[in-house]
Amino acid sequence: MTTRTLREIVESIPASDGAGVKLLRSVGRQDRLRLDPFLMLDQFSSENPDDYVAGFPAHPHRGFETVTYILDGHMLHEDHLGNRGHLKSGGVQWMTAGRGIIHSEMPQQDRGRMRGFQLWINLPAREKMKPAGYRDIQADDIPVVALPNGGRVKVVAGTLEADGRSTPGPIQGGTTDPLYFDVELPAGAAFSHPLKAWRSARQTRPHRWRKRENRCATWFPHWPEETRHDD
Repeated sequence: MTTRTLREIVESIPASDGAGVKLLRSVGRQDRLRLDPFLMLDQFSSENPDDYVAGFPAHPHRGFETVTYILDGHMLHEDHLGNRGHLKSGGVQWMTAGRGIIHSEMPQQDRGRMRGFQLWINLPAREKMKPAGYRDIQADDIPVVALPNGGRVKVVAGTLEADGRSTPGPIQGGTTDPLYFDVELPAGAAFSHPLKAWRSARQTRPHRWRKRENRCATWFPHWPEETRHDD
């Protein structure tokens, strides 16, 4: 087994999106910090409703997928196709914008904590005009695997290989064949997982909202030309 070397630590920067939602942006804050197929990674976390209550009114997307993971809070998704879904604490929405979708993501709370991530994943040119669609995945549908060191892994996408067992998540396959894990470890513990040679890998630390913790650790392995996701 070859251990990959950390290539770069990317500091998140304050940003605003939607109707003024305050967030931290790492991947996507400038072109240099995009690694196909990852286009953008935002983190949001606040107990002040002024930071999030205006939400993300109707807006278009095309040609990529958005993955929204809510750690705390309640968001309502609606789109021009008539789809409607509630995203609550611990839940994930996996949306394929494809040839185009107009949707909104609006908080269903005016107090309390709103916390989570949104990741954008590129689609290859041959799939950018595929029909739009999405899946709402509730917390109870996401497998949770206990680790021998006292940690745990929530398996959102792909399959976790740990302790001699394979645990598939609710999202499987697709062109990017993503792995999306939420890993929680006690102090001093470590976690490792096999990756295919062509995979890009990113890690973010969400749980402490302090400047020194607002960062993503990013690996840059070789991505073969035949698997690139060009516009």
